Amino acid sequence: MTLIIDCHGHYTTAPSQHDVWRDAQKAAFKDGSAPPPYPAISDDEIRETIEKNQLRLIRERGADHTIFSPRASTMAHHVGDQAVSEAWSIACNDLIYRVTELYPEVFTGVCMLPQSPKADLTASIKELRRCVEELGFIGCNLNPDPGGGHFTHPPLTDESWFPIYEVLAELDVPAMVHVSGSCNPAMHATGGFYLAADTVAFMQLLQGDLFSRFPTLRFIIPHGGGAVPFHWGRFRGLADMLKQPSLDTHLMNNVYFDTCVYHQPGIDLLADVIETKNILFGSEMVGAVRGIDPTTGHYFDDTKRYIDALDISNEQKHAIFEGNARKVFPRLDAKLKAMGK
Repeated sequence: MTLIIDCHGHYTTAPSQHDVWRDAQKAAFKDGSAPPPYPAISDDEIRETIEKNQLRLIRERGADHTIFSPRASTMAHHVGDQAVSEAWSIACNDLIYRVTELYPEVFTGVCMLPQSPKADLTASIKELRRCVEELGFIGCNLNPDPGGGHFTHPPLTDESWFPIYEVLAELDVPAMVHVSGSCNPAMHATGGFYLAADTVAFMQLLQGDLFSRFPTLRFIIPHGGGAVPFHWGRFRGLADMLKQPSLDTHLMNNVYFDTCVYHQPGIDLLADVIETKNILFGSEMVGAVRGIDPTTGHYFDDTKRYIDALDISNEQKHAIFEGNARKVFPRLDAKLKAMGK
């Protein structure tokens, strides 16, 4: 029996006190004062937000386990400074940890990092280690543009990123390449910035030679890989023009796409163009698109039904739903095996 493992879930329904504190923290930074203490949030308040939302939908849609991280759009690394980002990251990651402790059979944590546009990765490495080694998390979200929509950060192949890659390799955990909210009025966050960043990240990796230096490093590019599958021929051609190796050896032993694509033709294209071994089931639920598709009568982000409808073998579906996630997230595989799954 195949487990349905969702590699892309966010705590978008966190208790209101959490968001109120964030607003107070931002206001305090703006006026130069100290933020208030983080509020007390009870287990029952966490249960209420999870059971009415993510857990209910997971059960209704037939999933089994979700890799769960803080709300991506509110990571907002461009807000404040390194100290602000660090305090906010710790608060968000601790809340995810509490969810995973309350529902260990259903949720496993992935952390956000306290990236800040003008800071190095020292604080991010510290938080990554804390979350993996102390809280049992199995990966992180890595923002390739912590400036918030202006793409002024060095490419992912730049040596400035190497310190965190070394730790990711040491801990044997992957990173989902995931931007946050946009402060660029010309770049809509979920419709423009997210998909542009996914595509830009892939091209950065294509232009470089990162995985010869870090052969075990693994990246998940979310939202179906942005524009990459649709323009696969363009990227193959660019690799040839740039005298890079074939994509299957240059990138696709280390780069994976999820299935956060919200219509059947898009999933059909993804599965037709990208090898099964590089596709992980994901829904981004509850996330960027929450409505019902009027052409199908089903929620846009109910992505399991799109995989179910693919004209592929049962073995391929098993890989997308379970097998690939267990390979990309070996710490999840170990956790599930310890649970007898």
